[in-house]
Amino acid sequence: MFGSLGWEELLVIFAILALLFGASRVGELGGALGRGIREFRSEASKPRDDQPAEAAAKAEAAAPAQVVAPEQQKQAELLAGLDKLKTEGLLTDAEYQAKREALLARV
Repeated sequence: MFGSLGWEELLVIFAILALLFGASRVGELGGALGRGIREFRSEASKPRDDQPAEAAAKAEAAAPAQVVAPEQQKQAELLAGLDKLKTEGLLTDAEYQAKREALLARV
């Protein structure tokens, strides 16, 4: 019954959309819909990395809690931030190493 739409049905739908939104807006809506579908497909096809994060969270929960000084915690956060910048490609290897060494030298 609702298997597929023929060209006549698509023409009627397009005409109704043109009357409701105007011809220029229909093109914009179609383009936005196409971009959304393309983005959804690309995200859906990416491999999931949930399992390593879950395993690390379980190991962290099983490990005894350690008392960390605020300075050490801040340094760890800064190092994690540097790692993130490097993995995102915002820092080169040389910049990363220089900033990491400068941060570790503050200890």
